[in-house]
Amino acid sequence: MPAPDPCTELELDHQLCFALYSTSLMMTKVYKPLLKELGLTYPQYLAMLVLWQEDGITVGTLSKRLLTDPGSLTPLLKRLESEQLLIRKRSHQDERVVELFLTQ
Repeated sequence: MPAPDPCTELELDHQLCFALYSTSLMMTKVYKPLLKELGLTYPQYLAMLVLWQEDGITVGTLSKRLLTDPGSLTPLLKRLESEQLLIRKRSHQDERVVELFLTQ
């Protein structure tokens, strides 16, 4: 049995990372018109999904659930707050911690 050609293995269509990336892009395209009706972007939708399940969590917890850096969530959370979808509050126990609460 001949050894696999290393050049062929490096082709784009043989890369698992590209298959995952392109699938993610396609899913985002599918969601876009549905989320437009709600006035949400896909990342905002993911944040809201977590908050619908766990209202009152911290930014750090949300960050861990979404596998992202807490600092990158700040603009997204500010937009959701300006749309009156959530409220950010400093924790009474530790003012460095920001808790997130959904609005009605």
